[in-house]
Amino acid sequence: MAYTIAIAGKGGVGKTTLTGWLIDYLAKAGKGPILAVDADANSNLNEVLGIKIERTLGELRESLRNAEYDPDTPIPPTMTKQDYLASNFADALTEEDEYDLLVMGRTQGEGCYCFVNGLLKAHLQRYSKNYKYIAVDNEAGMEHISRGVLPGVDLILIVSDSSRRGIQAAARIQELTRELKIKVSGVKLIVNRAPGGEMNAGVAEEVAKHGFDLAGVVPSDENVYEFDAEGRPTVELPEDSPARAAFLEILRKIIV
Repeated sequence: MAYTIAIAGKGGVGKTTLTGWLIDYLAKAGKGPILAVDADANSNLNEVLGIKIERTLGELRESLRNAEYDPDTPIPPTMTKQDYLASNFADALTEEDEYDLLVMGRTQGEGCYCFVNGLLKAHLQRYSKNYKYIAVDNEAGMEHISRGVLPGVDLILIVSDSSRRGIQAAARIQELTRELKIKVSGVKLIVNRAPGGEMNAGVAEEVAKHGFDLAGVVPSDENVYEFDAEGRPTVELPEDSPARAAFLEILRKIIV
């Protein structure tokens, strides 16, 4: 089975940028094939990676849910829902040389999605066998993991900014993993956008208070801001840029 790394954190802490760098690191280290999953409701991992997507899994789920009732897009009478999903699943898979990208997307309709989520879970589990690594950009609530739609998780990297309140928010996510009884080998904290690459005493005290396993600290980096402002994929940021260099050093320590 694939080794699954989930990156979680509240909005705006830079987790999508770090997920993009993680995927790029795995690809360049020859650890492919890799499945990248954008499970954040605010989907923009493709922009960090610099690729276009045609369809999200949320859209596929909507079409499956409505197909048997929509005269414009009916399920053929000889086809089951399972077959219908299988025939359309590849449309939501964006294939690159070293990795494939799945964007979960939002659920737009109302009502129960238990059956289609179950189908989606089965197909994701089947597809996951084709990869060595799965990298997941999650929302703070980790909805798709908690509902069992995504495969199991081996490592959760919780990203926080370098504020005391940010660490407190990260602690709530850590507690959520315990409440959900997610089977995971490790949960680590990454403090992002730290001035000068250092935590001040108050932030360090908060990290210790919540018993975090600190993977490392990533400095604030003007280059990241400039790339974002110019609409350039941040995976193209030079590897010696301060933030990326620090994160790469973290990855070399935690990924064998």
